[in-house]
Amino acid sequence: MPHTPTATIPTPPSTRIVRRGLVLAGIMLVAANLRAGITVVGPLLGDVQRDLGLTAVAASALIALPLLCFAVFSPVVPPIAARLGMERTLASALAVLAGGLVLRSLPTTALLWIGTILIGVAIAAMNVLIPALLKRDFPDQVSRLTGLFSAVSAVVAATASATAVPIAGMTDLGWRLSFGVWAGVAVIGLGVFLPQLANRTLPRHSRSAAWEAHPGGGRSPWTSTLGWQVTAFMGLGSTFFYSVLTWWPSIEEAHGASAALAGGHQGIMQLFSIGGSLVAAILLHRMRRNQIGAVALFVPLSMVAVIGQLSAPALAVLWNALLGFSIGGSIVIALAMFALRTRDHAQAAALSGMAQSIGYLFAASAPMIFGAVFEATGSWTLVLLVLLGLQVVNLVVGMLAARGRYV
Repeated sequence: MPHTPTATIPTPPSTRIVRRGLVLAGIMLVAANLRAGITVVGPLLGDVQRDLGLTAVAASALIALPLLCFAVFSPVVPPIAARLGMERTLASALAVLAGGLVLRSLPTTALLWIGTILIGVAIAAMNVLIPALLKRDFPDQVSRLTGLFSAVSAVVAATASATAVPIAGMTDLGWRLSFGVWAGVAVIGLGVFLPQLANRTLPRHSRSAAWEAHPGGGRSPWTSTLGWQVTAFMGLGSTFFYSVLTWWPSIEEAHGASAALAGGHQGIMQLFSIGGSLVAAILLHRMRRNQIGAVALFVPLSMVAVIGQLSAPALAVLWNALLGFSIGGSIVIALAMFALRTRDHAQAAALSGMAQSIGYLFAASAPMIFGAVFEATGSWTLVLLVLLGLQVVNLVVGMLAARGRYV
């Protein structure tokens, strides 16, 4: 008898909606884990220094070391995803993050550094793959969902900053409890993301997508001027953000604020970054041709905040609010550029890997350099002036990168 082909049964629309909803929920829970493990460190940096006898430079490494891991590990994420699939790589990253957060909180100095490295490796994988996942599954909503993703990340980061000191004071465990409690959020994220393991999206690359041309003739960002402009915008913005995250509470304390007040102010900064993220998402959705106006709005606000902290430190709440709004919007713009400046999700992953590798290399070194400058001068004035200069340059490269072109 002749063979009769079996008809393909289409997936019901309700099933597709549920699947997309689960993917989106998983992405947002990944967002919840991106910053809390790092933002919790700044308000407690003084406690860690006193407890372990660390210098300012060594203490700043608790934030700088994950950024160095971002720089080193980002280019190798695409080939790992090419073997495991994007979904399995993200789930593995959440598991590694949970383990790293637990290890960092244990009463052994060596485990503090091992856990910090694992945290950096895990977040690097999530940073690189999420823009590609959004480009693949939600190509028409990249700007909006990037804003929502950043807002969720900022909410949890703000909570971590604002509650760091109070949680540390709850028991004799001190800062170790504050560091370790966020492993629970990673475990929840892993639990929600587990259904995605049935999928195994493999990029069409046998080698690292960051280093080669792409299917369909796409150009490698490493050979593109635009790719380097996006990278510079990402790198300078990250350098500013993580330097502020590391030392802004200490800067405020030097100007007379208490540790608890400075930590609360950093929570305010993170909360205002939520507003910046959402406003940037709305603006980017409307700025289809280019995003120059968005860059010109958000980056200068951080420059005003730095000048304000230098000239009127008593208005610290205002400066933290401006910093948060500026940083939140700038992060959304930088992340959205990975998709907006590329033609497909493979090229988006490549640009993301490149920009985060180079960008975080600078971001990792800056907090330690600024810590050394403070120890050498006994003042934060020079550090603030350098941060101001970085943002001036960032404004220029950001406007170049925001022009409506493709890599």
